[in-house]
Amino acid sequence: MDGIDGRVPPSAREITTGQANRVWSVEGPTPYILKHYDDPSRAANEAAALRLLTSHRAPCPQLLAASSGSSTPPWTAQTALHAKPVTIDRFLADLAEPLAAIHRIPGTHFGRLAGARQHCSWTDYLHDRLRMYAAAAPGLRAVARRLHQEVDASNNAIQPVLLHHDLQPGHLLCGPAGARLLIDWELAIFGDHRSDLARLAVRLDLDDPTPVLALASRPDVTAEGRLHRYWRIHLLADAALSTDRVVRKRAAGRLTGSSVT
Repeated sequence: MDGIDGRVPPSAREITTGQANRVWSVEGPTPYILKHYDDPSRAANEAAALRLLTSHRAPCPQLLAASSGSSTPPWTAQTALHAKPVTIDRFLADLAEPLAAIHRIPGTHFGRLAGARQHCSWTDYLHDRLRMYAAAAPGLRAVARRLHQEVDASNNAIQPVLLHHDLQPGHLLCGPAGARLLIDWELAIFGDHRSDLARLAVRLDLDDPTPVLALASRPDVTAEGRLHRYWRIHLLADAALSTDRVVRKRAAGRLTGSSVT
């Protein structure tokens, strides 16, 4: 869009809340949200996700502009939303409808939409992630090895759908007319929709992920087992990669204290 070049206008108001990226609210004839990213692949992925979501008229911000590959730092500009975060007591109930709409959007591969390696199968994607986590947390290699075995023993012949993959309170907004919208799409992937629910259970700090199955749009007899497996994979990701020592310790404790089925 004309006039948006990724630079921070003097009148911009920073609204970053403890995340690695920097985010500003910019006023003007067309108010927008400007995001600067530490990781170019996340910027590319969020831009691709927002374009896809808009093409499906999904509940999300509109992408106004994005950096080219040479921009430093990488950035996106998104429509400003006149909306407030949904309160925690309403979060799960209000998430069901927008999440179902998102999980209807199909993909042609597994993994990130852009800016990272794409996979021909969900199994390949999971093994790739587990190898990364094991390398980052050598003390949890035994956990990763058991999860590799579980992945191999499972039927992972699924059709990929779009996942937000960072569902948590604060990312679901309620607009003035009651519309629910999801923000922050930099971690979006194509994969098994139950992985989204497992990630949510980790972000809600649940000791057992089963309650989030109420959000499953296509429950089946394998749903609970898959949910628990993905929950442990996401716990391993936190234990290996989180920058917060408390989060790493809590995730590792849940992993070593949980039974592997």
